[in-house]
Amino acid sequence: MAVNSIVTNASAFVALRNMTNINQAMQTTQNRVSTGLRVASALDDSSNFAVAQGVRAEIKALGAVSQGLNNTKGVGKVALAGATGVSNLLGDIRAKMTELSNDGITATQRSLLETDLDALVDQAKNFVSNASFNDTNIIETGGSAIATISNLANDTLTLSAHNLQGDIETLESAIFNAFSDGAASDVQALLVATTGAFDVLETAVNTALNDLGSDIRALELQTDFLEDISAATEEGLGNIVDADMARESARMTALQVQQQLSVQTLGIINQAPQSLLGLFR
Repeated sequence: MAVNSIVTNASAFVALRNMTNINQAMQTTQNRVSTGLRVASALDDSSNFAVAQGVRAEIKALGAVSQGLNNTKGVGKVALAGATGVSNLLGDIRAKMTELSNDGITATQRSLLETDLDALVDQAKNFVSNASFNDTNIIETGGSAIATISNLANDTLTLSAHNLQGDIETLESAIFNAFSDGAASDVQALLVATTGAFDVLETAVNTALNDLGSDIRALELQTDFLEDISAATEEGLGNIVDADMARESARMTALQVQQQLSVQTLGIINQAPQSLLGLFR
């Protein structure tokens, strides 16, 4: 090929290819700087992008599992608050029952004590009925245990249910039958008649406190573990797709200089055929 050709300028072709490559590299770097990602699509790196998409799906699944555990924790904590409220009332209920069994009180005093006792039992029932979270109550009649997915292997953790409402209503019925007017003449027998129902309720409340506390603790431990797993997974995802911004900044500066030089070089090379005109003067 003729070196001094005005038809074919080989040097210009080389300079043009170099400038095109530099522009493409600059566009890639600009995309990384603007998105913060080294692998933003399958066009950047098909295999790593496919891996990253799988990791992103796993992170979303972990988030869904954590959300389910948090919802169940909400149900458990509200139920635990209700059971704790009932537990706090048991001492007062037992004290009123004992006072009512004293045959030294007057009829007026007995009436006042019965009213007070009924109010305490009603309060215990209110604690139970109000222990609802997201329309779910696991300490009232009809409440059922909640099994919640705890990991991506579909293992579950169970939040136990306790029918405290039924036990309170049983005690309420026993109190009504024992301490209603004319029910019996032996006040000591009245106390015995209600003690059995009270003991059943007390045992049920203590069992509920123990089981709910244990179940909620397990849910919290699993939630904390999933948060650690999710954080580690996100860090791994970042290692795959995130751009090194310091490196990209340095590369951008270098490419800008190269681009300016390539433009200048191409301009100089395009001027070369003009010198051939001097041969024809």
